[in-house]
Amino acid sequence: MVRQNSSIEDPANCFVPHSPPIIKGSASGPLSDLTFTVKDLYDIANYKTGNGSPAWLKTHNIATNSAAIVESCLNAGATMIGKVICDEFFYSFIGENAHYGTPLNSAAPGKIPGGSSSGSAASVAAGMCDFSLGSDTGGSVRIPAAFCGLYGLRPTFGRLNLNGATAMAPSFDTAGWFARDLDIFLKVGDVLLDKNSTVAKIDQVRLAEFAFDFADNEISIPLLNWITSNRCNFAPENPIKNLPNEISLDDARESFRVIQAREVWQSFGTWIEQTRPDFGPGVKERMDVAKTITAEQRDKQILYKNRVNSVFRELVPPGTVIALPVTASLPVKVNTDPGTLNTYRTKTLSIICLASLCGLPQISIPVTEKNGNPISLGLIGWEGGDEALLSMASDIMKN
Repeated sequence: MVRQNSSIEDPANCFVPHSPPIIKGSASGPLSDLTFTVKDLYDIANYKTGNGSPAWLKTHNIATNSAAIVESCLNAGATMIGKVICDEFFYSFIGENAHYGTPLNSAAPGKIPGGSSSGSAASVAAGMCDFSLGSDTGGSVRIPAAFCGLYGLRPTFGRLNLNGATAMAPSFDTAGWFARDLDIFLKVGDVLLDKNSTVAKIDQVRLAEFAFDFADNEISIPLLNWITSNRCNFAPENPIKNLPNEISLDDARESFRVIQAREVWQSFGTWIEQTRPDFGPGVKERMDVAKTITAEQRDKQILYKNRVNSVFRELVPPGTVIALPVTASLPVKVNTDPGTLNTYRTKTLSIICLASLCGLPQISIPVTEKNGNPISLGLIGWEGGDEALLSMASDIMKN
């Protein structure tokens, strides 16, 4: 990938060709001496935002202001080294972009990096920067974090400022970030999270047995072995064996899929009809489906979403955390055939959608591996319990 205006090397094919040059942060601050990259969803003043699409880049003007979350990092002293690749219109969590290529997964060479914040995760995993800004609608921080062996957080819905970020599915969109180093990850959280926390001491961590049973054995067995060997006190007497009868993983996935698709078309449909862009494989098919989703279909699924939300608010009151696999499967090889990828996406979406549907925070913690593939433990907390999840990650990994 040829990048303009920069001498920074790109060993993992992360930067977009239209990336801005290096932007230095404030002379001092809590993030001084740290470097970061930015997903090509966030505006940078005097440069264009591409959303993973050359057609979008060509038909839109330069940004007047930088995104609020970027400004926060710069004001805290961090230096931005560039913008990075994402899946086209963020509508995939595989990490492959037909126009810009696939960022390399340094943690599992030859495997997909995960998406849609693919370049964000890959740039951190490759050691190109200290942290990166991504976004998470249906797993786009949590999945790349898991596949690339990083810390990643999908915050409570609404806790990070999305001014200057392209909207995909506004009911679910959140900002998020990645880091290899736990202390750096925590520092970034101190800067980015707003003051709307719900303070409570974690008094139990409930094991989501239904999710471990659903995930592939290659994921579940190493995770459960790690939990046992590290003597994690995850309330063994009070696991969540099954979801309540009124909800299921399949139905939760379908609810998320329909609502997201309707909102994606509302975000991009007019431009797509006017421009007729050349979509990459997978994205084209999903956009074709999104166009057909009616308001009535969406409204029906919103009722189901509200039911899921109600159930999880009871399962995760302040002080309770749910432990589950972040992904249902290990990362597959780059250029896996579309049919296999579709089945693969469907399975992981069934468990990754839960926090998205409920607007709850979920952290991805790299704890173990299988045949050279990183495996991450997910923790879902209560609304506003983001800081408690960060603190728990610190306790788990430093003990």
